[in-house]
Amino acid sequence: MVEITGTTQLICLLGSPVAHSVSPAMHNMAFSLLGLDYAYLAFEVGETQLAEAVKGLKLLNARGWNLTMPNKTKMCELVDELSPASQLMEAVNTVVSENGVLKGYTTDGSGYMRMLREYGVDVIHKKMVLAGAGGAARAIAIQAALDGVAEIVIFNRSLDKAVKIADDINRHTGCIASAYSIADTAQLSKALESAALFTNATQIGMAPRSGQSVIEDKGLLHPGLVVSDIVYNPRETKLLKMAEEQGCKTVGGLGMLLWQGADAFKLWTGHEMPVYDVQNKYFK
Repeated sequence: MVEITGTTQLICLLGSPVAHSVSPAMHNMAFSLLGLDYAYLAFEVGETQLAEAVKGLKLLNARGWNLTMPNKTKMCELVDELSPASQLMEAVNTVVSENGVLKGYTTDGSGYMRMLREYGVDVIHKKMVLAGAGGAARAIAIQAALDGVAEIVIFNRSLDKAVKIADDINRHTGCIASAYSIADTAQLSKALESAALFTNATQIGMAPRSGQSVIEDKGLLHPGLVVSDIVYNPRETKLLKMAEEQGCKTVGGLGMLLWQGADAFKLWTGHEMPVYDVQNKYFK
């Protein structure tokens, strides 16, 4: 258990909803194991309150914070410096305060790709289909392209956002990217036929919307397809249940949370997170 002292530094999570998050438990466990004088809390902060919350955290001299949906894109406007990856991804999920200077980073993409490797999923030089075009989806798509995924097909309700991600990937990486409306089921079916991986990077399926799935027709999922979902509450989403019924290998969102958290932990503390201790406690 973290012992609060007069010198304890605050690190937190800003988002909505956050009550379900396991981030406080995993980070506080890691702080305790390493004897570090930090405490991690979660605060319900939506996009419209984000700027005021950041002002308050600066005043309190907080060491840093994580951003979850819907705040990752908005945070780009509120930091003093952006990492090269955050500039390209146009998203921030980790902020470090260096004497009041806010530096924005993104660990979502690297955490996601590390998660795939931990599950024995190799998508390099293969085709990926992605649902979503928000901050997390953009981070995943661009990191996947940078890491060597051959082709990425993006589906989203707002086509403009998806097209922008595809254009940036085509301009800045060797990956071939394209974008379509999620309502275009014919194109979605075609894309999935030759894909190695399908990823849901939207909030669809997250509690309290756990009865929903970004794909409603499980017939679109074939046994050779790996299906992943960045939603981790519930641990088995409706999408993952349908995928299992179709014989697909599935990967839930907890692994992404673990590995992106490990990267953020090091940015704040300078120490490696005791990942496997945390994994055994919270991610079995």
